[in-house]
Amino acid sequence: MEGGMPRILLVEDETSIADTLIYALETERFEVSHVTTGREALGLLAASDDEGCFDLAILDVGLPDMSGFDLCGEIRRYSQLPVIFLTARDSEIDRILGLELGGDDYVTKPFSPREVVARVRAIMRRAQASESSKGEPRSEIHTEGHLRHDAASMQVSFHQQPLVLTAHEYKLLVALMSQPGRIFTREQLLIKAWDDPASAMDRTVDAHIKSLRAKLRSCSENGDDPIETRRGLGYTLNPDVRS
Repeated sequence: MEGGMPRILLVEDETSIADTLIYALETERFEVSHVTTGREALGLLAASDDEGCFDLAILDVGLPDMSGFDLCGEIRRYSQLPVIFLTARDSEIDRILGLELGGDDYVTKPFSPREVVARVRAIMRRAQASESSKGEPRSEIHTEGHLRHDAASMQVSFHQQPLVLTAHEYKLLVALMSQPGRIFTREQLLIKAWDDPASAMDRTVDAHIKSLRAKLRSCSENGDDPIETRRGLGYTLNPDVRS
């Protein structure tokens, strides 16, 4: 989004739903590229250059050639592009699966197009906040054990390895780092990491913590991570894990 309209990749095979979303997004000054299959989406993303890159993807879960979950998994191999899932299924397991795969939000059909636009805007605000921090004087570096947080670049590293985090993973980890040893309830973490805490569930925090822990373990020789679960209470950060 270099000085132009934010670009949205919409992957939806139902024409009526796609047309409604395209109208709502374009009315709010988003540029939309629409494809109907996962293969088309991957081809479009692979062909994108610095000028043509997308700012967010909206993926239907029930695509004709692959599931939206599988498509998100392929995207996550090389990109942290924000993803919103669209699905006709409202089961908790589907929500958790989508979030564990790196999705940023989940909207169940039928939905209000304005709700989708609002969720897109919330994610875009976070992206713009991250972009606006570039070029600013570097702020204080916060270190806890093997964790290192550079607030100016919004970058956290573990064992000197930069972590590639989604917006929610980043906010959760920074919240835990702010007070090591304190037990944060799921409700408290929702408030700290979500623009609209009421739209998420307690299990949403669990899903993001699980994904965050996997990324932390991948940086440790022993597969350790500094996040501890306090059963029935919440989560806490113990920076003194063994290296």
